[in-house]
Amino acid sequence: MQLKDCFYLGKIVKKYSFKGELLVKLDTDEPELFKNLESVFISLRNNLIPFFIESCKLHKTQLLRIKFEDVDTEEDADALMKTELYLPLSILPKLEGNKFYFHEVIGFTMVDENFGDVGIIENIDTTGAQELFIVDKDGKEILIPVNDEFIKKVDRNQQQIVVNTPEGLIELYLD
Repeated sequence: MQLKDCFYLGKIVKKYSFKGELLVKLDTDEPELFKNLESVFISLRNNLIPFFIESCKLHKTQLLRIKFEDVDTEEDADALMKTELYLPLSILPKLEGNKFYFHEVIGFTMVDENFGDVGIIENIDTTGAQELFIVDKDGKEILIPVNDEFIKKVDRNQQQIVVNTPEGLIELYLD
């Protein structure tokens, strides 16, 4: 399995017990979807290694308490601290309508109802308080907030996202 075939699930942030249990901070709006996992891939030394799960359950809001097979001591758990967990893209449920996964829309064309062709979505910045589409228009970078009020249509067939942004937002980047 390669990283390009996977999505980021979360990061191991804390040990839970002396028996090798770990807490994973999930990167999802729906943590309950992941409470019955059988296995995950863990990124170790730039490789994705499969780990089989003995048990897992939700812990508080965004945490998953996991007990991996053959991780039975505090030392075993220490070796996995701060590592990232991944799952195959193939297990993601298909989204419809205007809901989308960020990785899914990279390469889509963005069209604004008033401005017209904005450009190609190159990435989505999730590091700030507001997630942003990073759109390339003839070599210029345009940042558009990922905002349900702006997104009017996600057309998977045409690989296009239609938006209606506030007047002047796109022009800010082009002057």
